[in-house]
Amino acid sequence: MRTYPRNSPQAAARIVALALTSDGHVCSSEERVLENLDIAGELGLAPEQFAQIVQALCEDQSVAHTPFAPPVGQLDTALLTTLVNEIDEPALRRKVIRLCLAVAIADDYLADGEIALLAAVFNAWALKPSLAARRRITLQEAVHGHARPASTT
Repeated sequence: MRTYPRNSPQAAARIVALALTSDGHVCSSEERVLENLDIAGELGLAPEQFAQIVQALCEDQSVAHTPFAPPVGQLDTALLTTLVNEIDEPALRRKVIRLCLAVAIADDYLADGEIALLAAVFNAWALKPSLAARRRITLQEAVHGHARPASTT
């Protein structure tokens, strides 16, 4: 697997690319989300750079496949841990999670690979999925990052 500098746009994009490909394919609704949210721009990349990172990820996974390799859309736990640990800036982590969620729900279905990837990222970054229990936010707000504090009245 290629290496990228810690907290780099490329390292962050690779995690989003993992979410994009974790169900084994990229559908048109996911492509629309990529475009509408300007995911490449959000991460500080040119549009063609994000596409190149997705392609590089697919190539790396293809080259690594041996008879003992995990199925399409799944990564070895140690490798996934290494990739996720390349991001340690809290603000960048929040952005990556928001973008991963947007891509994962774009087709209105969470595949097993998407669930596994999101769970691994949440666990690795010790994020508490119980945030919604403390303050109600809609999925739309979570994905678009425009959540407002709940009213106290």
